[in-house]
Amino acid sequence: MPEDDMGKGEVSEGGGSITEETFRKIAQDWKMSVEDAKKNVLELLQKEVGES
Repeated sequence: MPEDDMGKGEVSEGGGSITEETFRKIAQDWKMSVEDAKKNVLELLQKEVGES
């Protein structure tokens, strides 16, 4: 995951880019590892688009 928000700002701060910092914030808030946060987001997105 990129560190650069490409000038759009972090999602967690109202912007439009998901970066490594986004996953660090999710992991911290949900008390999970960054890797688990990424896996959880992936699973949720796959369900949302019907790929799971």
